[in-house]
Amino acid sequence: MRELKVPVDRGQGLPLVLLHGYAMRPITYGPLADLLAERCRVIVPDLFNVPGRWSAEKVLDALVATLDSLGLDQVSVLGHSFGGGIEGDLASRAPQRVVELVFSDTLAVSKQFRLADEALRHPTRILRLATPPAASAFLWNWVRHPPQMVEAALWGFASGRSADDVAISCDGIPCHVLWADRDSVLSRSDGERFAHQLGASFTVAQSPDGRPLDHDWMFEQPEIFMGYLDELGLKVLAG
Repeated sequence: MRELKVPVDRGQGLPLVLLHGYAMRPITYGPLADLLAERCRVIVPDLFNVPGRWSAEKVLDALVATLDSLGLDQVSVLGHSFGGGIEGDLASRAPQRVVELVFSDTLAVSKQFRLADEALRHPTRILRLATPPAASAFLWNWVRHPPQMVEAALWGFASGRSADDVAISCDGIPCHVLWADRDSVLSRSDGERFAHQLGASFTVAQSPDGRPLDHDWMFEQPEIFMGYLDELGLKVLAG
C-alpha cells in the first residue's frame, strides 16, 4: 500500500497526528506544528496528494500504512474541519491505535457539511470566507489536484456518515470538540450537538483580546489554539 507523503514531521516524544482541512496543505499548519513540536512529535500527512481517484478508503489505507512505516503503534489525533471525517474513520478502523481524539471546528459527518457543498458547487465562493493562508492552500490544491478536490468534496457531502456512527466508533476513546466562537463555515449549535452525541467535551474558544475567532483559527491564531489544547489535559502534551 502506498503511503501518504508527510511534509511535516517535527519534534520528539509522544506522537500527535494532525489531519488538515479541506483543500488545505500540511505546511499551512506549520506555525501550530512548531508550537506542538516543543511538547511532542507532530506529524501532518498530505490527505489530497494521492495518485488516481481520491477516496476516503484509499486515504485511510494509506494513513494506516504511513503510521506503520513510521513505527507509530498508538497516536493522538487532531482533525480540523474536513480532516475530522478521516479522524472518525481512523478511530472506526483501528480504535486500538488511537489514544485520544480532538475535533476542531468539524462535524466529522456529511449531512451538514456546508463547506463540502460549497466546494463542490461554487469553489471560488469559499475564497470570500478564507484567510490568506487558507486561500493560498485552496488555490494550490485546486490547481494541482482538481479531480481529488471534487472527489473529496463529494465524499465529505454525501458519504452518509452520521454522528451516531462516529460515536460508536469512538466509544471508550477520550474525545474533545473545540469550536471557534465566530465560525463562519460551520454552525456552533451543530458542533455542540455533535459533541453531545459523541460524549465529548465541548469548548467554545474566545480570543483574550475579544476579537472573533473564525474557522481557520487553528493556524491563524496558533498560540490561542495551543492554549485551549493545554486546557484539555491531553496525554500527548503531558510529557
